[in-house]
Amino acid sequence: MNIRTAICLLALAGAIQATPLLASPPDPTEDRMMMGAGFLAAHPDLRYRLLGLEEFRKGNHEEAFRFFLRAAFYADKPSQGMVAEMYWNGQGVARDPALAYAWMDLAAERGYEGFLGLRERYWNALDERERKRAVAEGRDVYARYGDAAARPRLATVLRRERSQVTGSRTGFAGNVQIYVPGPDGYQPIDGSKFYDERYWDPDKYLA
Repeated sequence: MNIRTAICLLALAGAIQATPLLASPPDPTEDRMMMGAGFLAAHPDLRYRLLGLEEFRKGNHEEAFRFFLRAAFYADKPSQGMVAEMYWNGQGVARDPALAYAWMDLAAERGYEGFLGLRERYWNALDERERKRAVAEGRDVYARYGDAAARPRLATVLRRERSQVTGSRTGFAGNVQIYVPGPDGYQPIDGSKFYDERYWDPDKYLA
């Protein structure tokens, strides 16, 4: 898999609208100030995914694989898809088509079309013995990384970090000014942007 494929795979989740009538918030990773203001510390799924992609681009596949696994622990479907691709191609880890299928099946858990297509391509390439092992391996993968286990983990982090926001108990996070260092000294970020509920409410964030 080349870099373009990796980037496209990682972008799949952001390209999918869970509810067409609900506008998505801006992608926080496109805002350098947001990324430098502690946002990633409170969003481990996104933090480890970006670290994994950075290492992947550098060709440090073993390190990238470890970061994608950490993001996968927090229900990050693009990272779970990357784990699958790396198992499939033997990048940073021993090639294992059966495990690759188990992970791509997990990435497709929410019905994302791109992952569903890759999952079926994997399945069709497996022989009968590999298919049986893929199903068996998948039970353990789901038990640790599936949404039933991983979403509550992420929700705990989001709620804990959100509760530390000044004014959060009175609903005035929009009045908070966050200051981060920049090339021209400290620069403010509007709290209404940084603390948009769609980045912090677990259900809205995962949607």
